[in-house]
Amino acid sequence: MPSHVVAARPAERWALLGLLVFTVIAVAGYWNFALHPQRLPQTPSAQHFFAISFQFFGRLHIVLSAVALAVVLVGRLGARWLPAMVGAYAVAFLAEHLGTGFGIPFGEYTYTGLLGYKLGGRVPALIPLSWFLMGLPAWVVARAAFPESAARRIVVAALMLVAWDLALDPAMSFLAPYWIWQDTGPYYGMPWINLVGWWLTGVVIMALLERLGRALRPDALPLRWMAGYYLAVLLMPVGMLAAAGHWLAVIVTAAGVGACGWMARDAWRVGEAEVTTAAATREDRTLVGAP
Repeated sequence: MPSHVVAARPAERWALLGLLVFTVIAVAGYWNFALHPQRLPQTPSAQHFFAISFQFFGRLHIVLSAVALAVVLVGRLGARWLPAMVGAYAVAFLAEHLGTGFGIPFGEYTYTGLLGYKLGGRVPALIPLSWFLMGLPAWVVARAAFPESAARRIVVAALMLVAWDLALDPAMSFLAPYWIWQDTGPYYGMPWINLVGWWLTGVVIMALLERLGRALRPDALPLRWMAGYYLAVLLMPVGMLAAAGHWLAVIVTAAGVGACGWMARDAWRVGEAEVTTAAATREDRTLVGAP
């Protein structure tokens, strides 16, 4: 186990809470209006607002996720994390560009215009960023679980990305048309090769993070916050699926995340130490402030 454990700072907790509040509001809006359009006021302004909000809530979720993670990274690492983000972005963009152009490694699919500007005319600029946003916390958790084995943490961290896609694809392709599959499969229209492509892309990204691990200083990052952030981002597609009653996808995702959590179970000892550290710090502050 890493000897150094850190607790989340107040600004970091507020950033995560803000992301959670937005997610809950967005899922509630999806359930109340997207799934029940008859509840939407039949006025031009309400119709216009709904059209805009549905178009932009996916983009805003990625942006707010990036802001929340940046609060931690900038506050603790300065600019040292930027090469890792650029590298992960480049790997993810290459994989997505090949996928949308040639069907490798995910199968054939195309992005619609709902996620905004497309790089190279095919890949929304926000998509490669989202790979880094979930890839980093997955790697941090795996680092804590397997401090002596780079191979194990690369494999498990990449599987955590696959577990995310078990909810992401049904929510953002089957329920909402953020991308459209030309190759199809039995899991909400997604081909099985997509999961293989996700894992292989994840392996490359995790290997890159391993290469840059010294600059990233994972032991300086709050493990419990990173795990909570991973789950907070995951909540958006899981919430949409639950709201729409697609419980199979919710159960499959929970099983995938649970399996990854079981494989990385040793990381939670570090998380427990963070709780102890945070409690001791609060007690010390109370004593210092006492008369």
